Amino acid sequence: MTDNSPIIEGLMPACEDALESAEILLGKIKDCVGTRVIREGRVNAQLIDADQFAAHGLSWAATYVEALRQMLGWGQRLQTNGNFGELEQLILQSAYGEYLSQLYGGIPLSQVEIVRPRDLGISSKDTHAFFTAGVKKLVEGGNTNAARMRIAKLIEEGADSGYFGDPCLDDEMLDMVRDQFRRFVSEQVLPHAHEWHLKDELIPMEIVEQMAELGVFGLTIPEEFGGLGMGKTAMCVVTEELSRGYIGVGSLGTRSEIAAELIRLGGTDEQKEHYLPKIASGEILPTAVFTEPGTGSDLASLKTRGVLEGEVYKITGNKTWITHAARSDMMTLLCRTKADEPGYKGLSMLLAEKPRGTEDDPFPADGMTGGEIEVLGYRGMKEYELGFDGFEVAKDGLLGGEEGQGFKHLMATFESARIQTAARAAGVAQSALELGLAYARERIQFGKPIVEFPRVAGKLAWMAVETMVAKQLSYFAGREKDSDRRCDIEAGMAKLLAARVAWSNADNALQVHGGNGYALEYPISRVLCDARILNIFEGAAEIQAHVIARGLLTGRN
Repeated sequence: MTDNSPIIEGLMPACEDALESAEILLGKIKDCVGTRVIREGRVNAQLIDADQFAAHGLSWAATYVEALRQMLGWGQRLQTNGNFGELEQLILQSAYGEYLSQLYGGIPLSQVEIVRPRDLGISSKDTHAFFTAGVKKLVEGGNTNAARMRIAKLIEEGADSGYFGDPCLDDEMLDMVRDQFRRFVSEQVLPHAHEWHLKDELIPMEIVEQMAELGVFGLTIPEEFGGLGMGKTAMCVVTEELSRGYIGVGSLGTRSEIAAELIRLGGTDEQKEHYLPKIASGEILPTAVFTEPGTGSDLASLKTRGVLEGEVYKITGNKTWITHAARSDMMTLLCRTKADEPGYKGLSMLLAEKPRGTEDDPFPADGMTGGEIEVLGYRGMKEYELGFDGFEVAKDGLLGGEEGQGFKHLMATFESARIQTAARAAGVAQSALELGLAYARERIQFGKPIVEFPRVAGKLAWMAVETMVAKQLSYFAGREKDSDRRCDIEAGMAKLLAARVAWSNADNALQVHGGNGYALEYPISRVLCDARILNIFEGAAEIQAHVIARGLLTGRN
């Protein structure tokens, strides 16, 4: 550490004081918003819809406070381990300095929406009380230009070895897993990912097979069913590294994760014994078939029908935004099997086997057709619209053997799916950071590398800070899930913040590239397109914030 390092004196006590103040402020925000939308002990749907701006502001404020809490915990673990270096200290103080400033002055819900304390019912007296000595010290001295310049210098020095701060996983096995997948990505994915994107090609089967050999598809499946029996934190580490190479590769495991979770939690013994080993080995590549045209997140309005005739369900209807549909072997298909039951109660989940398609004949199954949806990014698996007209699913493909449980089954997977999406976003954010820094070191303008210009260096530094925040929130949600604690709010927060960070990093990295970033030949153009989807799928940011707010206001009920 240098003598002139801009690290705040008494950093850890200041963070502890500031976190306590932020938690008090959050309690006041929750009370204020609660008085506006809660009636008779329950969140009133009409009131919270009418006051979405404040409700979603509560969600973002709570996400910031949780981020500060996890970053402090990260710093404390590093301090205990003797690894709390200069870069880590500067990352911590910059995160605190910026997020505290935004809690005080306004949090961006999007590029065009800023929620300020007054919008949440917070008085000037409350904001004044928030400004304790610790908060003042961090707001004034945390995310300074000097701190950002030093962070930029340190990450530049560590770039060749891939060091952007110690993630402090505190687990030797997880460190080994990260190293293994980092090597795989560097050797097998990064050299080819941009070509796959530009040609709009499916990820080669050789890559899929190598991933299967590495255990990606059975990572969290219990050992008794042929999986590795690892936890969601390991899933975060693996997904993050794979997505750093290419979001399509990082997302290949998502469909297997969802299908395995559905079957593990809701399947019959026979379904578990039959499907889980095949999913774990990669013999079966699943896809999730939930969304319909016009319904989006409104799953209660699904219209696709499954009518039981003898020993088969006959499926009729349309689905859209189905990822990896042609090359999959099985669909987890959400449809309405109880026509007389409106809303969620009539939905069932079917394990629908299908033949794997080819390039010449993508959907060879009787009663099933499909067409590709051309997309900006997220191309490695392709997106499809599907049509069903009498497509047959064996009766024993009904998940759990009981109709009307489909939505319940699906809800049980949301935590894991959102944790994994947060990890994907953290990986994309890391990719953008690395591409931006590499270009800034190489690009010479006015006689020097552009990384030496403060506006460029400052962007890269903040990207490094928020990438670490996104990672720590993802790991936290993963640890909560591994501890068998309900973590829908924590998973939602991790996904909400990490998705924004991925987009922000990609946008800023493209800005660092200047005009070249807009050229298709530069990988940052792909990463920008890939990053944009993260704020939409697995619950759009607005839906995610709404769910978090309801959970916070009703104690998760």
